[in-house]
This record gives sequence, C-alpha cells and structure tokens, in this order.
Amino acid sequence: MSVASVAAFILAAIPTRGAAARPGAVRGQVELRRALAVSERRPTVADLGAPGDRDRGDRLKSVVYLDVAPRGAFEQTEPGHALMDQQHEAFVPHVLAISTGTTVDFPNSDHIYHNVFSLSKAARFDLGRYAVGKSKSIRFDRSGIVRVFCDIHSHMNAFILVFSHPFFAVTDDAGRYRIDNVPPGTYNLIAWNEGLASEPKPVTIPDGGLTEIDFTLR
Repeated sequence: MSVASVAAFILAAIPTRGAAARPGAVRGQVELRRALAVSERRPTVADLGAPGDRDRGDRLKSVVYLDVAPRGAFEQTEPGHALMDQQHEAFVPHVLAISTGTTVDFPNSDHIYHNVFSLSKAARFDLGRYAVGKSKSIRFDRSGIVRVFCDIHSHMNAFILVFSHPFFAVTDDAGRYRIDNVPPGTYNLIAWNEGLASEPKPVTIPDGGLTEIDFTLR
C-alpha cells in the first residue's frame, strides 16, 4: 500500500468534527374545549334534497406553528400552489395554511355563482362573481391571517394563514399534528383555531430527535 493510500485510510477513520446538525420534529395533539359557532345557510327553494352542513367538522382543524422561524428558514424556495374549493356553499378547506409566495386557486364546484374576496391587511382582493367550472387565483406574498368571504352567501367564510417559513402544520381529524425538518434549537410553538391562539409554549428540538407538545384551546 502506498504512503498516499495509508494517509487516505487514516483520514477516513478519523471522526469528522463539526458535523451538520440533523433536523428534528415536533408532534402532538390539539384539544378543543369550546363551542364552535357555525353560520347557518340561508334556506332557499333549491335546498330541497340538498346536502346538509358539511363545514362543522372542518372547523375542528387547527394550525400549529413556530412563532419565530430558525435561521435559514427564509431561503428562496420554489413557489407553492394550493387550492380552496367552493362546495355546497362552503369554502373547502375551511382553514388553509401556506407559505408566502404560494398561489391559491379558488374553483367554483357549485352550480350557482360565487364570489371570493378579503379585506384583510395581509391580502385585500376581490375576484368577482363567477359560475360553476370557473376558477380564479391569487398569490399571497405577505404573511398574516387572511379572512375569506363570498359577497353572495354571507354564511361562507374561511381562513388562510400565510407564513414566512415552512414550520407549520394543520391538524388531522383527530387533532394530531406533526412538523418535520426543524433545525435543532429552542423555539416557541403556538396552536391556532378559528381566531383563537394559545399562549406560546417553549419547545426544544434535539439533534435528529422528536419532541411531543399537546395543546388545549378553550
């Protein structure tokens, strides 16, 4: 074996110092202990045989997110795409969480006209009225909470939470969430549901590890 080969073998056997930290994850569950008010649909002649309210279960979903993002979270990424449909006189999903730069499509899947508008500080827009099979879209470039409405049907509303980082998650039907690829460190974690936010909870993400944090919203 040559001197160069021996040197290469020795260097390969020496542990590398300063290895990059491995991302971790946080998971848990959000429990809701408050009554959720749901705007009732205005009855019409066409309601005979129509499907009932399908919006209530969707309102049980919450959003969990890091209050302040880790360093490096603001690096440029490919623009995202999301969808908020209009079905049975409801926005689906009722809560949508996206990153800044994401374009959201608003198709109309009802056989009636709908409108999509918002007066929120994070995004003010009015897509006008359009019929079934049509779709309009808007790109969200500013973080914040966007409340979405239809000017034809006052009971229709939804929330779009826009984040300047990717460390957030929407709970599933059982209230469970999981946020992956979080750099190791200590952060504040917040749970949100229908305009109500929890107090920040400190969470420490270990190197390549998993932390569990539960929330109760009253």
